[in-house]
Amino acid sequence: MDIEVLVVILLVAPILLTQGILLFVDAKKKGTYSWFWGIWGLIQFPWPSLFYYFFVIRPYRKRFRRIE
Repeated sequence: MDIEVLVVILLVAPILLTQGILLFVDAKKKGTYSWFWGIWGLIQFPWPSLFYYFFVIRPYRKRFRRIE
């Protein structure tokens, strides 16, 4: 294995792992499709986080803003 490939893997793997875990945990708290968000967060960056913000977090905040 080439050294550049190893460096890229060592830099990208923690980012993807962290994103996947954070999306999974937050989706579980909000009651959405936690496995979907977690797996998608493990295979791509940054699109899952952006889509999660627009499709889960914003509607969740709007729903609780109306209650208060």
